[in-house]
Amino acid sequence: MDAFYASVECLDNPLLIGQAVIVGGLGPRGVVATASYEARKFGVHSAMPMARARKLCPRACFIRPRMNRYREKSAEVFSIFREFTPLVEGLSLDEAFLDVSGSLKLFGGYEEIALQIKNRIKTETGLTASVGLAHNKFLAKLASDVQKPDGLVWVKPESVHAFLDPMPISRLWGIGKQTAPKLKALGILTIGQLRHADISAIRPALGNRSEHFHRLSRGEDDREVTASRPDKSISNEVTFDTNLTDRTELLAELQRQSESVSRRLRAKHLLARTVVVKIRDGSFHTVTRSRSMVACSNSTRTLYRMARALFETWRESHRTTAVRLLGMGVSGLEEDNSAEQSQGDRLESFGEQSIDQVFDSINRRYGDDKIVHGQILRRKKP
Repeated sequence: MDAFYASVECLDNPLLIGQAVIVGGLGPRGVVATASYEARKFGVHSAMPMARARKLCPRACFIRPRMNRYREKSAEVFSIFREFTPLVEGLSLDEAFLDVSGSLKLFGGYEEIALQIKNRIKTETGLTASVGLAHNKFLAKLASDVQKPDGLVWVKPESVHAFLDPMPISRLWGIGKQTAPKLKALGILTIGQLRHADISAIRPALGNRSEHFHRLSRGEDDREVTASRPDKSISNEVTFDTNLTDRTELLAELQRQSESVSRRLRAKHLLARTVVVKIRDGSFHTVTRSRSMVACSNSTRTLYRMARALFETWRESHRTTAVRLLGMGVSGLEEDNSAEQSQGDRLESFGEQSIDQVFDSINRRYGDDKIVHGQILRRKKP
């Protein structure tokens, strides 16, 4: 998808169209999640500190992420993918590999399928996507980035070297800030130069991965597209603008995260067996605490009660420790077969389940967080 988070914001607020839009954490410790193409012209990119983005593009519209809305639009896009092939391997909310080799008789040639997918996404979601088409995952991924936004690039077998050779070596997966300078010191600046290099010559820079990168430079990748597996865990965390010691504020944030995680569980018809709490202090020391329940649950009250107990246990010996990051998640996920389950299989009462259903119904209809537990109101907004 093209600048996915920013594109969703423009879709929901047409006044943003054509403006520089930057989505990410807005506090002093925030980072850029996505920038519109108008903002990218100023040098803004994802993972950049927000303070740097503000200096580069001070007149941009800065927006805090709305993850539930992005998940909603992502689900629409992925449902379109699965109409063309069951072999959909999701990489993130806005990116996936599709193997359409078994769909040719139904939908036409490769390029025709790519165009159909692009058009369906535009028509049904109002968003644009860029498609890379190739005979392996590595080439398809690179091709999808070449003509953004709204691009379509087909790398055919006979044009692999012409496509790859001019690209900088940094476009190879795994060549980062530490490895690239070592290759440049050997005079290797492009993928083509790496392809022509002798394995023994690049081994000092790439070590035991020399053959792997040499294969990529030739456009070789034998990994298959594997359909995405069910969620193994669901979590939520926040880095505070200033380190917190106030117990009330920390518990309020934990309540908010418990609502978010439990709502996502219920939306996916899942139950969780284990609750995990993650805490990072001002010295960047991180600890995690977890506990498994005797019965699975997706109840906000149950998950918060477990998370709170884990947090309080940690806090007993860290009463004056300032918290930089707080997170809460669940694992050990199982399908919620409510019709088949007896009440003894779940921790919460039918009354608690009914309250959760009312919360979910109101938030689905009127937007996220239109109804919350009162404790969350004690939380200072970041």
